[in-house]
Amino acid sequence: MRAKGSRHSPEGLAEALGDVALLVLRHLMAAGDLSLTSVSTLDRLGRHGPARLTELAAAEGVAQPSMTQLVHRLEQMGLAQRVRDPGDRRVVLVAVTDSGRELLSERRRVHHARLMELLSTLPTEDRQVLTEAMQTARPLIRQLILNATTPPHRAGKATASATSS
Repeated sequence: MRAKGSRHSPEGLAEALGDVALLVLRHLMAAGDLSLTSVSTLDRLGRHGPARLTELAAAEGVAQPSMTQLVHRLEQMGLAQRVRDPGDRRVVLVAVTDSGRELLSERRRVHHARLMELLSTLPTEDRQVLTEAMQTARPLIRQLILNATTPPHRAGKATASATSS
């Protein structure tokens, strides 16, 4: 049994954030679904366009051989493809396919519907409390993620844009 921090300690907050993230992920992930890294990689390709394997591996926090295997599986499923960089034909990029975009769109729709169904089980007052809490927490969580992915010398510059969205 792990020791629990007080509600107001950094340990208690870390535990609470972890619990919430795990509960939401468990509710949204279906059996036989793609791995979180696979979905995140497809989503990154959909949002940012084609990328090198090395860039994807670094962005997802996995080793390049692992990303190579993941991309191979996504290619076999028809969700991603390797393409030549138009600016340098020697470079191979990974791109999301139309099927991959469709899958991401369907996942978003299903996740939204699952969350709406879940939220409908709460009384109106509780939904209002949760809405207000999310309005406060969302920019702070975005800032935490930005801090984790931005080199220290640039983190301060990015603060305003993360908290304003």
